[in-house]
Amino acid sequence: MGRRQARAGLVGTVALALTLSGCGLKSGSPMVDDVVPGSVGQGKPLDGASLTVTSKNFSENIVLGQMIGLIFKAAGAEVLDRTNLPGSISAREAIIKGGADAMYEYTGTGWITYLGHAKPIADPLAQWKAVRDEDRKNGVTWLTPSTLNNTYALAISRKNNAEYHLRTLSDVAALAKMDPSAVTICVENEFASRDDGLPGMEKAYGMSLPAANIKKMDAGIIYTQVSKSNSCLLGEVFTTDGRIKAMDLDVLVDDKHFFPNYNAAPVIHTKTFEKYPQIAGLLDPLSRKLTTEVAQVLNAKVDVDGQDPHEVAKDWLIKEGFIKKG
Repeated sequence: MGRRQARAGLVGTVALALTLSGCGLKSGSPMVDDVVPGSVGQGKPLDGASLTVTSKNFSENIVLGQMIGLIFKAAGAEVLDRTNLPGSISAREAIIKGGADAMYEYTGTGWITYLGHAKPIADPLAQWKAVRDEDRKNGVTWLTPSTLNNTYALAISRKNNAEYHLRTLSDVAALAKMDPSAVTICVENEFASRDDGLPGMEKAYGMSLPAANIKKMDAGIIYTQVSKSNSCLLGEVFTTDGRIKAMDLDVLVDDKHFFPNYNAAPVIHTKTFEKYPQIAGLLDPLSRKLTTEVAQVLNAKVDVDGQDPHEVAKDWLIKEGFIKKG
């Protein structure tokens, strides 16, 4: 997520974040990859720079952090890898305090979790602009966003959907009215109680599911239950999760745009960006290539196939021509 890091790991990480930022967050592993410019980094515009990349501690964000580091490395920088920090707050504080220079963040997380707004902005670009403008005062520079949107969704197995032909959440609402017993749903405990989760979704779509039809469980189990059993017709999923394709699920369209946008965009410590404005020219082309579908494929390589996030990032960047092997 977007939302995973927005809600998980916030409690208990503040003290750690302050400790890390207070000591400069200079521990980490140097990136030693022998990579050279491809379509980005020609002329090595970061030659002589020493930059630290960071990320949160879930697969997608680690892969994205690795991508930034590898591009910086190919562009001539010495890169310190400080990815896989616990929760959101640690990485956020590192960017604000300058203990890290760059990472991928999510617009919905910025707007709701960090900047404290209760109501998301429906238009993705408008949401990004609002976050970009308001976060300047915190010393954070947001670069061009991707269309990669790691938000909540409901999914159904293609096997079951051959019977129901559901395409949108409005279709689910219509089915719930016509046949209330048909709509069973597996969700996480928190999603079941959050205003931006199931209760808010039911209100937005005018549906009221009986309590007996709502089954609460851990996130990882939901995918299996929806795909392999008939205990739940629908399940809460995250739109960029690699298990969606691996388990043959159909994601239903949020046609009323209830769930917030969590578009991934690079965030840079502002003083770093002022010193190296060429970073935008390196990362903007990357963001333009990052889609929800690309994220699903890359996340599956890590979460389904067990590959290393660094190698997944490196292989994809080379395949897409952003960098080359040295």
